[in-house]
Amino acid sequence: MKKIAVVILNWNGEKLLEKFLPSVVRFSPDATVYVADNASDDSSIEFLEQNFPLVKIIRNAQNFGFAKGYNDALKQVEEEIYALVNSDVEVTENWLQPIIEIFEREPQTAIIQPKILDYNNKEYFEYAGAAGGYLDKFGYPFCRGRIFDTLEKDEGQYDDETEIFWASGACFFIRKEVFRELKCFDPDYFAHQEEIDLCWRAANNNYIVKYCGKSTVYHVGGATLNSQNEKKTYLNFRNSLTTLVKNLPQRKLLFILTARLVLDGLAAIRFLLQGKFSHIIAICKAHFSFYTAFEKNYDKRGIMHKSNYFFRKAIFVDYFIHKKRTFKSLF
Repeated sequence: MKKIAVVILNWNGEKLLEKFLPSVVRFSPDATVYVADNASDDSSIEFLEQNFPLVKIIRNAQNFGFAKGYNDALKQVEEEIYALVNSDVEVTENWLQPIIEIFEREPQTAIIQPKILDYNNKEYFEYAGAAGGYLDKFGYPFCRGRIFDTLEKDEGQYDDETEIFWASGACFFIRKEVFRELKCFDPDYFAHQEEIDLCWRAANNNYIVKYCGKSTVYHVGGATLNSQNEKKTYLNFRNSLTTLVKNLPQRKLLFILTARLVLDGLAAIRFLLQGKFSHIIAICKAHFSFYTAFEKNYDKRGIMHKSNYFFRKAIFVDYFIHKKRTFKSLF
């Protein structure tokens, strides 16, 4: 069996560690468990030292967010496979074995995610990843099991093993050598959608991203930033545009960015109708930040640029106009 490291990024999450770390320790007997702490000012470190002496602690110098926080911590982790697990994830018995088996038999598979269900409503998929992610024709992310805010009930429809476009950062498996070959997460993202960028860069380098329905975890979601937080809106809109600039083929870049300017404007109008004025400001700030950093992000573009994983439809049209709420109804 390949050596595996389960790495949990923590920032002021003592209560989350107390609740969720026991399942990770219990059901990961063949893995080394790490907690990478982003300079917490609560009692997280003391809690770990007193209650989980076998868990290895990595101390980051400050709160670097998800992307740079993991980048810095993983420099100190030498196991062959990284399992990056949010601090609000409960794992289940035998969650590691099916994923390790895929890595062992498929050398080109570099990234895998398990089935992600809702911790608070365990019969349903969870927003952040569900049963594997894709992008629509305008670069908007969606998942099998979750389209916009509609979550499907888990009835075994995604108990398969299949290739996907992006794997969720909530529970994200990647080969160490690939993570380092791709030069890690882009630290400029801070948090949100850096995993989509990394998966796209992996695909551009002929690696495969997969979903494994035989492995199940439960995710709370929004434990750090919930969906009502305007900072999350800012990061999602900014980082989505950044990902397109970094990875889209040149021939599609201008068209899709122009379309996104219009579509993001429509999203702002929707927030206006909902009375969520702070989210409108967040979208404006996201676009300003994106255009300010456009040249810097354009210079990060790699050599190969694949787009064959794009879903050919516009998800918002099917969802809001045609009222299609499930992944299978899109076909």
